[in-house]
Amino acid sequence: MHFLKKIIESPNLEDPAKQHIDVHRHFYRYSKGEFLGPALKISKSNTRITLKGAHEYEDLILEVVVNTLSKEEVEINGILISGNDISDLIKNLGFDWILKKSTGQTKNYKANILSTTNKETLLESIEAFRKTSYYLISFNINPTCRVTTKKRIPQPSKKKAEEDVVNKRIQFCSGVMNNTEHNLRTVLDLVLPDFKSELPEKWKNIIITNNYRITDIILPEDVDNWGLKRILAIRKGKLFRSIDVDKEIIEKQYNFVA
Repeated sequence: MHFLKKIIESPNLEDPAKQHIDVHRHFYRYSKGEFLGPALKISKSNTRITLKGAHEYEDLILEVVVNTLSKEEVEINGILISGNDISDLIKNLGFDWILKKSTGQTKNYKANILSTTNKETLLESIEAFRKTSYYLISFNINPTCRVTTKKRIPQPSKKKAEEDVVNKRIQFCSGVMNNTEHNLRTVLDLVLPDFKSELPEKWKNIIITNNYRITDIILPEDVDNWGLKRILAIRKGKLFRSIDVDKEIIEKQYNFVA
């Protein structure tokens, strides 16, 4: 499950730093204040549905398109970036990627990806890597079934919500699929579970923005290392979530603990 969907469904996560690391890790970098979260655009024509997203939506776009696959095998390429040594997990999923530790100031692990896999394994890997990693992969089966993701994670935006240029941020990843009733339902269920009942019958474009206001940071008392203390700290605040449906705005707010 994508971390934003999990927040919407379970805003008060219990012990998120240990039990819900797939959500918690997306908030490591935030202090108190207001911040831009990820954005995504859905476009619909008579024949295809196109998704374009900012960083932190790449796993959801991948999940959506993979759920529409009918082909048994798919060739994927890209890069996996993890905060932990997950070599055993990679092996258990049936991949032979070599995970290498970085030598820079920021310690992480990277693996170059070039594999042939199947729908079930790909969906399993998306969910497994959400706890520790960024899964930046691409594939191209045909013009109406493909995913494209950049291989370099962008720097977090320092702009305020009113300064945001969404069209620039949503160039990080994209997905294309056939416009069928099943595929459209998959998109709405996974991307817009909280807005789908409010959508008009006919629409062409939907832009989704997610912004945060962090009001409280609870530091762990039993940790002395400041770097680890910051990572384990619990953030409390509000998620401001809005959609622009062909220039009509619908907004929702969620209190969250992550």
